[in-house]
Amino acid sequence: MLEDVRTKIREMEEEADKLRQLQSDTEKQPSRASLSSLGEEATAGAEAEKLEVDSRSVYVGQVEYSCTIEELDAHFRGCGVINRITIMCDRFSGHPKGFAYIEFATKEAVEQAVLLNDSTLKERQLKVIPKRTNQPGLGFAARRARRPFRGASFTRGRRPYRGYSPSPYYRGRSTYRGGYRGGAFRPRRPSRFMAY
Repeated sequence: MLEDVRTKIREMEEEADKLRQLQSDTEKQPSRASLSSLGEEATAGAEAEKLEVDSRSVYVGQVEYSCTIEELDAHFRGCGVINRITIMCDRFSGHPKGFAYIEFATKEAVEQAVLLNDSTLKERQLKVIPKRTNQPGLGFAARRARRPFRGASFTRGRRPYRGYSPSPYYRGRSTYRGGYRGGAFRPRRPSRFMAY
């Protein structure tokens, strides 16, 4: 019984030594400020690499849905060395979306590939343009916020009533107001002003 207590005390002392060593190691590690600056440098490096890869890539639109990577490779092989071909697919169904990205080894190959704009592959006319780099913050919500509703302000999403307008976009009131009145469909006549 006494030996069991001594072995437990010895184990606890060993754990305490390990904790002290871990604590001293963490004090020797760089601070969070230096880690954040390292993270910013890594992010800047990744951004630069992404820009460089995008400058060597082209967007190919109007791709036939049954087109394969090998067929695109054969079509664009004359432009230069191809690093990667990505045919974009729907994430839920897995069906192709009808466009692809091709990454070349050199920027000169991109210029050659753009010359293949309006060429046909599987009876479809391809649209080939240099790939643009996505800019963060320019998603759907940002584009929508830049172009708000152009009507009167403070309407909370509804257009204010502006009276009768003889413009071609004014539809006026239709004669049928909906509802079932029994029997056959009979549109209600529009109400007319009657002098009394």
